[in-house]
This record gives sequence, C-alpha cells and structure tokens, in this order.
Amino acid sequence: MPKARSTPALAERCGAADMKLVERFADAVWMENGLSDNTLAAYRRDLCRLALWLEARELTLLNAQAADLLGFLAVQYGEGRALRSSVRLLSSLRRFYRYLLREGCRHDDPSVRIASPKLDRPLPHGLSEADVETLLEAPDTGRPVGLRDRAMLELLYATGLRVSELVGLRPEQISFNQGVVRVLGKGGKERLVPVGEEALDWLQRYLHGARASLVKGRPCPQVFVSRKASGITRQGFWYRLRQYALRAGIQGPLSPHTLRHAFATHLVNHGADLRVVQMLLGHSDLSTTQIYTYVARERLKQLHRVHHPRG
Repeated sequence: MPKARSTPALAERCGAADMKLVERFADAVWMENGLSDNTLAAYRRDLCRLALWLEARELTLLNAQAADLLGFLAVQYGEGRALRSSVRLLSSLRRFYRYLLREGCRHDDPSVRIASPKLDRPLPHGLSEADVETLLEAPDTGRPVGLRDRAMLELLYATGLRVSELVGLRPEQISFNQGVVRVLGKGGKERLVPVGEEALDWLQRYLHGARASLVKGRPCPQVFVSRKASGITRQGFWYRLRQYALRAGIQGPLSPHTLRHAFATHLVNHGADLRVVQMLLGHSDLSTTQIYTYVARERLKQLHRVHHPRG
C-alpha cells in the first residue's frame, strides 16, 4: 500500500466520508500505476482542498456538479495558483471522478466537460555541446570525490537517466560487456539504456579505485557513494553540480534534469528517431518526448538568424 498519507492539517478537517473516498482512490491508482509517494500526496492534497471547499457550501465530493468544480478552480486561480498548477489540479479532479464513475459511486463525471486552459509550450533550459564538454571536465579527477562526480556526469549525459535513477543505481544493473544499464523507472517500468565507451571508461575508473576509498570497507548497495560511505543523495549531487557549473562558467539555472534534456536534445539534433529517444528516456507517452523536436527547431531558427545573410 502507498506510504504517504494526506497532509495532516487538511485531512483532519475533511469529512470522514470524503476522506474515505480519497484514500480509496489513492490506493487504487497506486495499485494500478505504481505512482510515487509525491504524486499520491499531490492527489490527496488537491482532493482534500476540494472537499473542504465543497463542505463550506454543504456539498460533498459525491454530489458536486460541474459548476461546483468550475467555482473551485476559479477560486484557486484567483488566489494566485499558477496556470500550469491549475491544469495539474484539473487533471487530479478528472482522474478522481473517472475513478468514481468506474466504481459505480457516481453515474456521471462532472469534470468531463471542463476544458483545460491552453498553455504555451515551455522549452527546457538547454546546454550546448560545448557547455556539456566544459561541465564534464570541471571535476578534479585526481581526488576520489572528483572521479566519482566525473563518472556520474558522464553517465547522466550518456544515458539521460533521471537523477533518482542515477543515485539509486546498483552494480548489478550495469553490464560492461553489453554496454548497457538496466533501469527501473517510473511506475516500476524497466528499460535497457546503452552507455557509450567514454562513460563506461570513467565508470570503471571510479569503481576500480575511488569507490573503495569512499566506502572505507563498509557495505553500500549503491554505485555512487558519499564521503560518509552511504549512497549519495539527489540533493548532494545537485549541490555538486551547481559547484561545477560555476567553475565551468555556465550561466542560468542548472540541475541534473538539465543534462537529461541535453542528452535528448543533442540526440534529436543529430537525427535520432523520436521514438528511440522516447524509449531511452522512459517516457510512456510520445507527446512528452515531442518537446525536443521544438527545441531542435528553435535551435535551427537561431542558427539561421545568426549565419544567413538575410536571417
């Protein structure tokens, strides 16, 4: 069963019947889709807010109508909720009412005719290939921690792993003979991702020397370990990455996800098929991957403006 429960302050104020429905829904989507604790907590938070808003109007989640949901969404947006956040909120409500309809708790879905606000397609913050090369060379590989960080950066750029997949990587998931890593991604979906020779070389250098000096003889299941001989955390790696970005002179926001974006963007720029990129990234829906065609197109426009005499 899912570990995370509703935010206590919200859950304690919700009616028992509504909370029972919310928890049944959360358990069901966890069983069906293997969603993360953070996603489940977001669903619960959204539905508890709606339940409290309805309760003040002597309504419940079971008898709310489309006009009630629209009123709730309007209030949320009027109180400063970002447009993208409002879209996510509506998505939560739709999924919940589809569940109630499927379970026979309601005979209609009040969210079905509510249109989603149109969003401008945001382009991910990108790194040029030259920026990536500079970033990869920033760690001091003469020190165990620097060699570890170089191996992590090389592997992240070579595979496009999510940072949680990177820091959670275990030795048995790496095949040096086949040149692949076996990744367990979102929803428990497994995928095999090829790793280039350069990243494999840095990974072997780290495993055959630096890692032993970091673990100090203590057992640690993760490949990448901290000075405390335990697995490095997402926050720890993000902090190290920011240091290297400053050292490399890279301006603007930078996170491990930026290297994932760079991996995908550079593949598309060099002609990779979008469905191949989708499989490598572990996206369940091709539409999520299509953002990189827009990135590539914007890059082409920029090159045209700079280099064409009539750009």
